[in-house]
Amino acid sequence: MTGRKDVVSVFPSKKLQLQTTRSWDFLGLPQPTMIKNPAGVASDVVVGIIDSGIWPELPSFDDDGFGPPPAKWKGVCKGGTNFTCNNKIIGARYYYSQSARDDQGHGTHTASTAVGNVVKDASFYGLASGVARGGLPSARIAVYQACGGFGCSSADILAAFDDAIADGVDVISVSIATLEAVDIDTDTVAIGGFHAARRGILTVHSAGNSGPRSATTCSVAPWLLSVAASTIDRKFESKVVLGNGKIVTGISVNAFADNGPESPLVHRDQSLGCVGVCCLDSIVVKNKIVICDSIDGKLMAFEAGAKGVIYPYNTSEAASVVPFPAAGVDFQTLDAVISYQNSTKNPVAKLQKSDTVRDPGAPLVASFSSRGPNSIISGILKPDVSAPGVDILAGFSPVASLTDDADDKRQYSFNVLSGTSMSCPHVTGVVAYLKTLHPDWSPSALKSAILTTATPMHPGNVQDPSITYASTEFAYGSGQLNPVKATNPGLVYETSAQDDVNLLCNLGYTSDRLRTVTGDKNSSCIARADPTAIKDFNYPSITTDVSGTRASFKISFLRTVTNVGTAKSTYTSQVVPTMGRLKIEVTPPVLSFGSLNEKKSFTVTVSGGNFPAKGGFLASAALNWSDGAHSVRSPIVIYTKE
Repeated sequence: MTGRKDVVSVFPSKKLQLQTTRSWDFLGLPQPTMIKNPAGVASDVVVGIIDSGIWPELPSFDDDGFGPPPAKWKGVCKGGTNFTCNNKIIGARYYYSQSARDDQGHGTHTASTAVGNVVKDASFYGLASGVARGGLPSARIAVYQACGGFGCSSADILAAFDDAIADGVDVISVSIATLEAVDIDTDTVAIGGFHAARRGILTVHSAGNSGPRSATTCSVAPWLLSVAASTIDRKFESKVVLGNGKIVTGISVNAFADNGPESPLVHRDQSLGCVGVCCLDSIVVKNKIVICDSIDGKLMAFEAGAKGVIYPYNTSEAASVVPFPAAGVDFQTLDAVISYQNSTKNPVAKLQKSDTVRDPGAPLVASFSSRGPNSIISGILKPDVSAPGVDILAGFSPVASLTDDADDKRQYSFNVLSGTSMSCPHVTGVVAYLKTLHPDWSPSALKSAILTTATPMHPGNVQDPSITYASTEFAYGSGQLNPVKATNPGLVYETSAQDDVNLLCNLGYTSDRLRTVTGDKNSSCIARADPTAIKDFNYPSITTDVSGTRASFKISFLRTVTNVGTAKSTYTSQVVPTMGRLKIEVTPPVLSFGSLNEKKSFTVTVSGGNFPAKGGFLASAALNWSDGAHSVRSPIVIYTKE
């Protein structure tokens, strides 16, 4: 097939994995009734969701109040057997199975998070009750079912991209990731996102769930908006009442209310025939609460007939939905429970139904969230931004399993999930909102607006601050998503399709490899590759690897901004150190604009040295351009590889 004239490239189809609402209020995006924007314009925005499908009958996707699809729409409803679109879900296609109907729950969850309708009295069996909604409830949805129970094939993902682009979506949301980064010319999402960007469509992509190790993010292309996951100011708390009256607290999403008497409490005990991480003898554990020494035994204890489980868990992590009464507690608390169990002849306990409490420490980047540095393009900072991705309540397929346990037969139309799959659609919803306000903005302008207005974060905003190298901008990028500020960024950094091509050429791509990405047989890399030129790619952040010049370095970065704020305005630069010692000069230090869409260029010169002779090291700062009304912030990250 490679030799055929109509074939640009051939590479093996791989399996990718799905990455899995108080959050919108936490981000500061007001209720839809408070958003001053014409409903007709907002309902013209079409969001393409490449995922496991959708459950169209949920209230999140009801079309009450929606008019017919916008005139620009070229898509179709080919959802397969027993699938009907409406004026909310205006397009559906399937690739993985014979229907776009979601039997996994993942696609339904991401779609409702991004642009689901306002649904009152939403909850998970009464937990986290309130209003569920997306970032732009008036937007339309086009669903492309490319994933299922065994993952997502790259061939299906590329087909979904092609259809979404041809159908005329305005933004594409992809909560799918590989376990590790791959070269751009074999990266399905990067290739699809490149084609989308050429046609004015921004692709929002989950950064991956392989943290907290460094260099684990799989979303590396500069034309993708790569999203890390962070906590919100609500967490699920589970209490255990011991027989001595003491109450200990852990976390889980435990929807089971125990109104009966206390239950016997057992621990691993060889005299009872129990070995391993916890007691798994069905005769011993039946109708008892079991103390496990490891989370690994949690489901096994349930299958053995235990009434409940107490297990060790990092309580700063995401809570997980449990298939039976259970609570994860820290090791100190676990020791206290074991001590009580050993101190009395007939120890008993009761696991209470979970409750929600406020978390004043939020936002924190989740430990599972994949980190930089970018292992493929060292001059592009990834991830780009952080958004809510922990304990997110959203719509769910009523036929999908609520947990990973096959014996959990519960079905519900909402679920609580965590992952960069959940943070990705938050950014998608904001991009959709920006499209209603700035329909002519390019994908790079939309991306720049989100990055340069993000709320600054620091290593204290990361769940694993002890892992210093990966708990910096490599965890959160430009910072926490700020939807309201993104609507009026003042200045934006823009790039063109040719800039993207030049970047690939400077990475050393041959013309053949380039054409694999562009799909254009006329694309070519003529000039000799210049890897140093990548530092001048007009990205909203600034980064470079100085592993080869640790002792002393001086590097200049060229950037150009476009005025989208006030016609006549003057911006003054300010450099704010964040970590390490760098000398930074901005030339010119002041930019004066006389009209909208006017462009101005500047140079940032960074010098320093005395980095450790071996291992990873990072120094960072932030460049801020301000005219008094706008603050345009770009992180500057200078690092060496681990």
